[in-house]
Amino acid sequence: MIAVCVADNFPVVHFGVKSYFKEHADISIVANIGNFSMLNEILQTKDIDVLLLDLQLEGLTSIFEVKTLLKDFPKTKIIIYSNLTEQIYAPNAIKAGAAGFIHKTAKLSDVAEAITMVHEGKIIMDESIKKSLALIAKQNKNERLYRKLSNREVEVLRYLSDGKKNHEIADILNLNEKTISTYKLRLLTKLNVTNLVDLVNKAKTLAIV
Repeated sequence: MIAVCVADNFPVVHFGVKSYFKEHADISIVANIGNFSMLNEILQTKDIDVLLLDLQLEGLTSIFEVKTLLKDFPKTKIIIYSNLTEQIYAPNAIKAGAAGFIHKTAKLSDVAEAITMVHEGKIIMDESIKKSLALIAKQNKNERLYRKLSNREVEVLRYLSDGKKNHEIADILNLNEKTISTYKLRLLTKLNVTNLVDLVNKAKTLAIV
């Protein structure tokens, strides 16, 4: 039996996933949490095979925390289960060590298949993500700009788009404010804009945020 923990902000997601797998022959939902701060205790006290994790989980501030989880609990496979833009966040999640990315619009039967495949040691992404990634090589230079962004730059851009100031982002990510300023300058350069308003608009046009 594959033991799964669901880490998501919304009770309806917990209820829906748990109900679907209630009588599943191979998969059991053994834990549900709504805050990232609860994860360490769950992973320490239960043998979790697969963690279904929303990147927007309360308390989860950075994709780099996923790397730390995988380092501390190497036997647990992580599937990102999120509404965030697939073609941006799926590659970054895989790069961080996640075993898969499933968009929340996917059928629960697809989630079940993903859990099984990941438990078997495979790396999976939704077919729509693979198709999107395949199209990237055919896109023009402007459309491919976002592929140059690092995980950290995407995170900083996301917080800037939410209206947060440099010092607020620094506090959230536990970084120096000057470091955030450096990331901001890199983002302006990479996305070929000169101010924050244009940066945010460009990010929205390219579906980065």
